[in-house]
Amino acid sequence: MFRVTQHIDFCYGHRLLNYDGKCKHLHGHNGRAVIELERDALDDRGMVVDFSDIKASVRTWIDNQLDHRMILCENDPALPFLQELGERVYIIPENPTAENIAKLIYDYTLEQGFPVREVSLWETPNAFATYCGE
Repeated sequence: MFRVTQHIDFCYGHRLLNYDGKCKHLHGHNGRAVIELERDALDDRGMVVDFSDIKASVRTWIDNQLDHRMILCENDPALPFLQELGERVYIIPENPTAENIAKLIYDYTLEQGFPVREVSLWETPNAFATYCGE
């Protein structure tokens, strides 16, 4: 089994609904997505995937869609106000936990045809969540 890993750093904000702690308030993180790709055999170039292909697809998507945006649940009552102010938001159907953001990045990576094994989202230097797929 061969595996490659790409780290993608980005900044994002969020808040958690139905949560009784500091994270119920709007706040931000310097996050790191760690994307692991895996194959049984290498391609004709001797690679699992070319790192530049990951950069061109997944890193570009993260930069354009998630970086320096508020990632909010579609039911967040703050959403209409932030949109009215012209704030950059990325809306997801779930609570924007580290677990759900890891799954969001995993699903996008898989949709792009990459052999994704798992995605971890480091929310802080000491805490991360991982999604491994079905």
